[in-house]
Amino acid sequence: MRSSAPGKNTLAIEVTHISAHGIWLLAQDEEFFMSYEDFPWFKEQPVNAILNVQQLSQDHYYWPEIDVDLSKAIIKNHDRFPLKAKII
Repeated sequence: MRSSAPGKNTLAIEVTHISAHGIWLLAQDEEFFMSYEDFPWFKEQPVNAILNVQQLSQDHYYWPEIDVDLSKAIIKNHDRFPLKAKII
């Protein structure tokens, strides 16, 4: 008898910590810090909206309740991407 293929990895991306300074995101065994200064969209959001993150592709992450999508490149090198959306 042959076993079925393993299921989808549900822990591919996870918010591991939320603080007064920013959030920590764990993706593919790599952790990133996103400060509210560099990623202001997260600062005034409820915890459940920040925790609700989806991985759209290998290096592309989306927060549907906040309507924010970021790539790994933007998170790691935010200074190379100076344009930021304004918070309304």
